[in-house]
Amino acid sequence: MRENSLTKSMLARRMRTSRAQLDRLLDPDNDSVTLGTLARAAHAVGRNLHMELV
Repeated sequence: MRENSLTKSMLARRMRTSRAQLDRLLDPDNDSVTLGTLARAAHAVGRNLHMELV
């Protein structure tokens, strides 16, 4: 977010979600984040999500 100068509100708008939902996503104690949500967050900041099971 810093790299792209995005506020939480701006990122939430790009992800088409609420600011409250984004706060839950960014909460390090929240372990119920889905891969779909992570992919949307990555796309919102111009990145791709790559997951590898080794």
